[in-house]
Amino acid sequence: MACNLTLGRTEPCKESVGGLTGVYFLNYTSASFSTNANGEISAYPSGSTVYYYDLKGNSSYTETVNSSRDNGTTFFSQELTLNLKKLTNEMTTQLKLMAYGRPIIAVNTMAGDTLLIGRTQGADVTAGTIQTGAALGDLYGYSVTFTGLEQLPATFISGSTFGNPFAALTGNGRPIIVSGSAA
Repeated sequence: MACNLTLGRTEPCKESVGGLTGVYFLNYTSASFSTNANGEISAYPSGSTVYYYDLKGNSSYTETVNSSRDNGTTFFSQELTLNLKKLTNEMTTQLKLMAYGRPIIAVNTMAGDTLLIGRTQGADVTAGTIQTGAALGDLYGYSVTFTGLEQLPATFISGSTFGNPFAALTGNGRPIIVSGSAA
């Protein structure tokens, strides 16, 4: 039966850290991602372009398991909150495009893992603010929340490392990375 456990778990070492280093946006595509025997992403759809956003500070990712015995259903709610500093016309335009679309997002963690959220359905902007703050130390920028609803949990990207999430992906399955100037 597919719902029987297959592994146990020992207490891991205390070597992990929280936080995000960056995110990579891929415009929604119904093309499939290749996976390896462990179920990790091993290649993006051929010719993919991702748009990199560098993060520092208060951005976070949370995934919630939603399971109902009564209904016989389980799904995963993926929530990414980004705090992007400094208002610009270019970034406001990109935020509008994010809200109109439903991007697929690779989230790079401080621990060196990269998770793909919105893999089959995309992720929607479900909340966002453009703010100037009131005091000198307040955020002058954007706070944006993306939510993905998926049948499976976020998928790890195979061989991702701190600062190089796509290093182990194969040939044409490596996306083209656009770092930007929507700063």
